[in-house]
Amino acid sequence: MLGDAAYKVTWDAVEERVRVSAPDVQGLFAWWLADDPSRVWRVASRYTLAGDESAALFDIPASTAAERSVIEVWTNDTFELWLDGALVESVDNPYGFIPYVIYPNIREPKQFWGVSDLVAVKEPLRELNRSLTQLSAILEMSGNPIAVLENVTEAQDISVQPGAIWEIPEKARAYLLDLLQGGGASLHVEYANLILRTMHDLAEVPRSAFGDNRQALSGVALQLELDPLLKKVSRKRLIRGAALRKRNEMVLRILEGQTGESFAPYRSRIAWAPVLPQDRSRLIEDETRLVAAGIHSRRTAAGLLDVADPDSEWERWLSEESASSKDGGGR
Repeated sequence: MLGDAAYKVTWDAVEERVRVSAPDVQGLFAWWLADDPSRVWRVASRYTLAGDESAALFDIPASTAAERSVIEVWTNDTFELWLDGALVESVDNPYGFIPYVIYPNIREPKQFWGVSDLVAVKEPLRELNRSLTQLSAILEMSGNPIAVLENVTEAQDISVQPGAIWEIPEKARAYLLDLLQGGGASLHVEYANLILRTMHDLAEVPRSAFGDNRQALSGVALQLELDPLLKKVSRKRLIRGAALRKRNEMVLRILEGQTGESFAPYRSRIAWAPVLPQDRSRLIEDETRLVAAGIHSRRTAAGLLDVADPDSEWERWLSEESASSKDGGGR
């Protein structure tokens, strides 16, 4: 929601396993082909190490260690390590690919980097802050009434409190200024609600998403109410699904290089939980009919029912059926 993100996939020689981290994209710099922003040929990562970290990593005496700036430069063929602006290491890329997956939050046309969801709602939020500040000031002054004296040239010891007695000249008039007279506060409240509605529309997050279901909608009606949010979640899942599959492919390729075991073809299935509560009984009945009619396979039905590993579940089912048949059909 805040902006772009990235994964870094490397091999941890100490723990002998693949390590996946999420570096701060503010320290990432990417170079891509001019006619294809999706093809990155170089990535640089810049970060800062504290004194004790640099002493442990670069074998520097702790007494002389200080905060250091580190830059990693990756291409498909080479890896360079820069320390405080000086090149300290230049070797072949041990992986054969750039171990970064950079994916945007909302990518603009023909641009590599994306934008944050907050850009669209920034101005409405600022206007809402101003509106609430004005309303707060009015309510504060109304709670501390302003005394108005007419035809009075001099006044002293005028205080608004219970039991106070004012002495004013003849033909003079005194009254308390009512800032809420004529429904002034309600106009500010209506304006704030209008800004709030604008913010929800631009953010594609209806008020019902926060539990404000005044019309007691349910079922299909609630899905229609939340349709903008559902579409937004679907777009986010498309972006993150592609990034997760690429990340998983890198993990398997690194494991191949370290263990010698082949994992190709690199396929992974991203299982997303439903955004809204689902009527699983109806879905189970539909899938049962489709499997019985030979339209869907058992694996497809298991995947639609959000089974984490349909293949393993299928193997367990076959094992149970085999054991049951050996026992004469008993359980």
